[in-house]
Amino acid sequence: MSRLIFHPPAVKQGNGYRLFSYGVVHADYTHLIFNMFTLYFFGPEIERTFKSVLGQTTGSVLFILLYLSALLVSIIPTYFKKKDNASYYSLGASGAVSAIIFAYVLINPMNYMGILFIPIMLPAFLFGIIFILISISLDKKQVGGINHSAHITGSIYGIIFTIAVFFIFADINLINSFIGQIRINSISDIFYFGF
Repeated sequence: MSRLIFHPPAVKQGNGYRLFSYGVVHADYTHLIFNMFTLYFFGPEIERTFKSVLGQTTGSVLFILLYLSALLVSIIPTYFKKKDNASYYSLGASGAVSAIIFAYVLINPMNYMGILFIPIMLPAFLFGIIFILISISLDKKQVGGINHSAHITGSIYGIIFTIAVFFIFADINLINSFIGQIRINSISDIFYFGF
């Protein structure tokens, strides 16, 4: 773990691989299981969508590129913010997983999403907005030793990457698609209770 974890001074000293390797180490099994369960839940849907729209090979390659590039992009703001902090460390795939989740939110804004074991579900776009607002608040407070900045950056990057890929490779405007899917006719469209 000490050779793989994100540590800004080590990156400055030439260990640039840590800008990726931090994503394969986790604090404990709970951290690892939560990230991989989330990736398992949302990843296949995004990979299927990429393949169906962009073709099997191109879709697969771009799905993998989304995940791997999100590891790098999601940690960059943290690097610049903490580059001289010798006591700062970060680990886990949360930034890349957030990119996958927000690609899902962009493509399926009206699908219901929630937090594991909490029986209240919201349309994905509302869940995403709340997630970002809470992450911004927690990042400002530096709560819980969690790199909330990586979650925020990964989320935004997942949206931008997916919009760009669909436009460049398939001439599909996902922004219009996203807006066109949002329909809230009553309060029952906002909340779903149960799993």
